[in-house]
Amino acid sequence: MTSDLWSTPERQDLRKLVRDFTRRDIAPHMDDWERAGELPRELHAKAGELGLLELSFPESAGGAGDYIDLAILIEELIGNGGSPGLCGSLLTHTIAAPHIAAVGNPAQVEKYVRPTLAGTKIGSLAITEPGTGSDVAAVGTRAVRDGDHYLVDGAKTYITSGVRADYVTTVVRTGGPGYRGLSLLIVDTDTPGFTVGRKLEKMGCLCSDTAELSYDGVRVPVSNLVGPENSAFAQLMTRLDGERLNLAVQAYATAQRAYDLTVPWVRERTTFGQPLAQRQVIRHKLAEMARRVTVARVYVRDVLTRYVTGQPVGSEVAMAKNTAAMACEYVVNEAVQIYGGMGYIRENEVERLYRDSRILTIGGGSTEIMNEVIAKSLGLDN
Repeated sequence: MTSDLWSTPERQDLRKLVRDFTRRDIAPHMDDWERAGELPRELHAKAGELGLLELSFPESAGGAGDYIDLAILIEELIGNGGSPGLCGSLLTHTIAAPHIAAVGNPAQVEKYVRPTLAGTKIGSLAITEPGTGSDVAAVGTRAVRDGDHYLVDGAKTYITSGVRADYVTTVVRTGGPGYRGLSLLIVDTDTPGFTVGRKLEKMGCLCSDTAELSYDGVRVPVSNLVGPENSAFAQLMTRLDGERLNLAVQAYATAQRAYDLTVPWVRERTTFGQPLAQRQVIRHKLAEMARRVTVARVYVRDVLTRYVTGQPVGSEVAMAKNTAAMACEYVVNEAVQIYGGMGYIRENEVERLYRDSRILTIGGGSTEIMNEVIAKSLGLDN
């Protein structure tokens, strides 16, 4: 069943569409975008015109397809010269807009979701703060009701696409302490009092702009509240499995790309009169790389298929993310090692994959957090 769902004629067409788009409009420009530190807005518009930003969103909000379609998009973006950084930036809407599409009112959907899926608006999701990381319940950014508006004060950090965003779906505290006091509020970035504190420089994902954000008495209409007040935590939790599975797809796709780039290198590279591919130590490295990539892809696809078809997956989402992220970590490291000095040069794609992949064991729930989720499912906290 897994194979059939992933290889329907429609999905084969989708693969070709994304493959052609990536090779034509993305891969030739990656180095320039890495140096610029962001993607051009025109790329979002091109992706929107092709219908690629609609995937996994409900039809009622202008969307189409499901998480398998989104996974295929990610596989082909990375597999044809993109990167995890490219995916993080171009597909930021998959974390910025789903909550609005799911429970937002019709006016919010029209103003924010549809233009985002068309590629004419860019959104961000702001959760993390300077003093908080995975502890969402500790968010301190405060939104105080003032008539028909909220006054928002606080700061956010590590916000993907925060520099270019037209709006930021912001987690704010409207109630008491803990997770029950959190709400989601859409903040237009041209609102007085909202500022991008600075653009953060990172180890990898260089083409994905990341920002610190400041909220200083920002007046946000109450009509920009997403869902009921104090319901943010529940909304965020419903999206976590999908986000983690997307990151798992990025991980095995990155590993596959690194492997695919390494195979021709070992066949062409000659040392001491012999191609690297003929040396047992290199052959065994490639065998182990291929094994880990295959195991990760097969397992993640299986979990994702069961997730999409409504079957229980439980802690297997955490297992899938860790399996893929750890496989990726191993494979990109071996790819750089096999390339040798060339693997350390910025113009080489495996160098970019190595840098970008480091975030995959951190973002969306770190490896340690995922292991805690798994441990709890095994009853080890009793």
